[in-house]
Amino acid sequence: MYLYDEIDQRIVDERVAQFRDQTRRFLAGALTEDEFRPLRLQNGLYIQRYAPMLRVSIPYGLLSSAQLRKLAHIARTYDRGYGHFSTRQNLQFNWPRLEDVPEILAELAQVQMHAIQTSGNCVRNITTDHFAGVARDEIVDAFVWCEIIRQWSAFNPEFAYLPRKFKIAVSGSLEDRAATLVHDIGLHAVRAASGSDAEAGVGFRVVVGGGLGRTPMIGHVVREFLPWRHLLTYLDAILRVYNRYGRRDNKHKARIKILVKALGPEAFTEQVEAEWAQLKDGPATLVPEEIERIARRFTRPAYVRTDRATLHSVDAGLQARPAEEPGFPAWFRRNVHAHKVRGYAAVTLSLKKTGVPPGDVTAEQMDAIAGLAERYSFGELRVTHEQNLVLADVRQAELHALWREARALGLATPNVGLLTNIISCPGGDFCSLANAKSIPVADAIQQRFSDLDYLFDIGELDLNISGCMNSCGHHHVGHIGILGVDKQGEEYYQISIGGSQGGQAELGKVIGPSFARDEVPEVIERLVACYLARREHEEERFIDTVRRIGVEPFKESVYGPSDQESSRRSRQLAVA
Repeated sequence: MYLYDEIDQRIVDERVAQFRDQTRRFLAGALTEDEFRPLRLQNGLYIQRYAPMLRVSIPYGLLSSAQLRKLAHIARTYDRGYGHFSTRQNLQFNWPRLEDVPEILAELAQVQMHAIQTSGNCVRNITTDHFAGVARDEIVDAFVWCEIIRQWSAFNPEFAYLPRKFKIAVSGSLEDRAATLVHDIGLHAVRAASGSDAEAGVGFRVVVGGGLGRTPMIGHVVREFLPWRHLLTYLDAILRVYNRYGRRDNKHKARIKILVKALGPEAFTEQVEAEWAQLKDGPATLVPEEIERIARRFTRPAYVRTDRATLHSVDAGLQARPAEEPGFPAWFRRNVHAHKVRGYAAVTLSLKKTGVPPGDVTAEQMDAIAGLAERYSFGELRVTHEQNLVLADVRQAELHALWREARALGLATPNVGLLTNIISCPGGDFCSLANAKSIPVADAIQQRFSDLDYLFDIGELDLNISGCMNSCGHHHVGHIGILGVDKQGEEYYQISIGGSQGGQAELGKVIGPSFARDEVPEVIERLVACYLARREHEEERFIDTVRRIGVEPFKESVYGPSDQESSRRSRQLAVA
């Protein structure tokens, strides 16, 4: 965990006092709604469909058990007993009273938390790989670099009123598990190959102009290798170009991806390089002492060494579990992940149990999970952008005991990477921007595919749902994406397939006209049936089959043959 220093705590405490006074003046009528709106948004407070919504920042998704217990307390005291983990690795309270928000922020400050810059046209929460620090393919500890960027961006007056919100993701490993290609800026750690860059050792591939929403785009690489010491000056250059030339006349065309497209990636890169030439080697250039200072603020696990003989004995014990408890092997296969330290594993606690809105967790579960983190993972946990939680440092010898406790809490559904591990925004049940509800659709699909044997046979398949074009459910990069649309005042759902995130990020293709809500589970069933019938072997994933045969066979499985296809087949029959 990153531990606040004196400056961090003072900044957060001062912001609490400031917003307490602003809220008091608004409630007293001294501030108008227009005057108060930017003030509340700077503190993560939205007005949603039925009530205010407070978005709490969880920097790069890292939480302590003490912080989670505080979130549980807030959920019980000021909300309706639960919270919602979002795809930005934050937590949202959907029912706080406006007059209670200053008290909530004061409570958060007690455990080094806040809601600053979770809204507004500023740099939002920096996100990263939920396996940062423990992944076997790690190049750098992404948490350290995320914290450096957080400190650079927090309260930076130059970037407080950007043309639009701004999202940065960092991947510190060979595999991109942070979806860097669909962020305003994506940073992917790379090792220097040769030449003048070799002295830097490691640096970052810089991607700009990705994003989802109304105009989804895959980002463009503007620098294949940026030496680590120049990270902040280069980010400064990108943000300055965006601040100067980004559109402010139309919020739908204000994101940096629109600017990159309008200028063209090459011209945009030239602008950034010209700006950087004035900043390079300036005061913001990073030095080893600064990296070490930030790294020292993080607590580190005190791992227990495990010899090979002990580990072999542990493995034998885990292998013997199937006969005793048949649910354990499936969980072990889907929810337990490799760790860089011998004798340890990372474990996903699933928030995708059928019948529960994806990402929702009750106050009682939060308290219990905090206990699990303390007993099994050094008192820390992570929030994933797939709306699950991860205990990153679990001893392999304790996996079975953890599974039994997690199962009793409803947190051991063995579906990580499978179809029912649905990513979903809150949708029309809460959000004032939504065209349609998301949660009932997610539940209906989970009910349809509740048979675990069938689910395992289908294999890896990402299904994402958004209630509107803002794509908070990341439907564009789901292997199957579902988008809620308004059709003459009725809720309908548009289906796309072929999207993916990671190093081969792609945007899904819409298969055709939208469907009524009760039709959606059957549509998904037909898409899955088409895949199972056409995959070349059991190891071929849904996304690989789509890439191999294209969208048309899936479209035909849902809508039937097109007129053109029907005519072609008729001609073939006539000739025969």
